[in-house]
Amino acid sequence: MREYIDIIREKIGHDLLIVTGSNVIIQDDKGNYLLQQRKNGNWGLLGGLNEVGESLEETAIREVYEESGLHITQLQQIHTFSGKNFIFKLENQDQIQAVSTLFLAEKSSGQTNLKSDETLDLKYFSYASLPKNIEAEYMNYLSYFEKNKNNFQNHRIK
Repeated sequence: MREYIDIIREKIGHDLLIVTGSNVIIQDDKGNYLLQQRKNGNWGLLGGLNEVGESLEETAIREVYEESGLHITQLQQIHTFSGKNFIFKLENQDQIQAVSTLFLAEKSSGQTNLKSDETLDLKYFSYASLPKNIEAEYMNYLSYFEKNKNNFQNHRIK
């Protein structure tokens, strides 16, 4: 089945499109963040866009598995980001306004793997040593979490 976004893009070209999706914070027992290096070489959180009929939680679970091989459970919703600061022009010239819900995965299982064609690498980083080429969108999410993490119980993977 063709992707919903592809069908819409055929109709509107590169014009602005509002898209919804999920991003996920996964931490190791030391509080380091799991980041994905994408095909363009930049780093970011795991996550992606909703598919038709999918909840935000289902999107988070699916995307993490597709991009890393990990199974996540016990998601805690952290915040939904939207507005003028989340309007982007992508490398292919598509314009989007992202409405993205950030989740914290309180449990994960499985082994990370690099079988996804979207993933070059997966690594844990401390907040103080995040890679310089982390995309601004994901830096916003991590900064928000860092400032507010004491409001969220059990914020490390068990």
